[in-house]
Amino acid sequence: MHKTILIVTDNLPTQINGVVTTFKNIQTHADRDGYNIVYLDPGQFYHIDCPGYPEVKLSLPWKIGKKIKALSPDYIHIATEGPVGLAARIWCDMNGYSYNTSYHTKFPEFLKKMYGIPESFTYRYVRWFHKHSGRVLTTTQTMVDQLYDHKFKTNIVAWTRGVDREYLQPSRVWNHDHYIGLKPLVLYVGRVSKEKNLDALCKLQHKYKIHIVGDGPDRARLEREYTGVEFLGYKTGQALADCYAWADVFAFPSLVDTFGIVIIESLSLGTPVAAFPVQGPLDILEEGVTGYMYDDLATSIDQCLLLDRDQVKQSSERWTWENCWEVFKENLTELENK
Repeated sequence: MHKTILIVTDNLPTQINGVVTTFKNIQTHADRDGYNIVYLDPGQFYHIDCPGYPEVKLSLPWKIGKKIKALSPDYIHIATEGPVGLAARIWCDMNGYSYNTSYHTKFPEFLKKMYGIPESFTYRYVRWFHKHSGRVLTTTQTMVDQLYDHKFKTNIVAWTRGVDREYLQPSRVWNHDHYIGLKPLVLYVGRVSKEKNLDALCKLQHKYKIHIVGDGPDRARLEREYTGVEFLGYKTGQALADCYAWADVFAFPSLVDTFGIVIIESLSLGTPVAAFPVQGPLDILEEGVTGYMYDDLATSIDQCLLLDRDQVKQSSERWTWENCWEVFKENLTELENK
């Protein structure tokens, strides 16, 4: 008999981000082990786009308790701290339902960057939000340590991520001798938004050929200011795999991400990663093997051009969605008040 895991999220299933990607990719492994994953998301409630950041959905999760009871879950996992997650958290606490949570995004740093909200205010909120969680899953050991530094009292566990290597299959093998005498091709994949620090990459447009894959609220500004950068919009499947495989280097300029699934996607296709020495890259990259992390992004890119792509690809094989599922499964919290 299948056991039901309810995932409560403030992301629509059609969105392209780390939260949605994570749960989509552990679904197969959950099914194999006899678990059924169901969702409560903004699509089941009245919702609007967040002003200035339409990818974030603001919901009115009316009668969420009735929906939770109707789904009759064996486990409840609250994945995000937005309106749907907040409503579920409050209802579970009021009705004695156990649950666990995850911390995917540096929420305080994000709100400070986007809207100027003081980090101290938001950290007070996220500490309260996760206070009664049976287990808080976050992306890396670095993030575990940082949350404890911010006075989290809950039990926190590092939760790995993976790559769907069957999905990310390029159309052919690429020749990377082409950059000799030419500008190297540097790729970024992800949200095109202010907190991603894309100016640090785009300002290098005269030194490299830069491709930006993705979309977001900062795209129009960046396109106006950096006319030498190519903005390709969203890519998926083989088209996305070709972008990774064709690039000489993948650049990850963000200073606030907790992980970066795009990093390990790039590595799985043999493309080394240039980043800053911050959480996420520090937990994923092997310096001098799969990438470089300097305070100067151009130095990281130049060093990455010297790396062995076959070794990069081989070193990425430890990142699997099966391992991600196993960590998630081992940390489920029994629903005491079913």
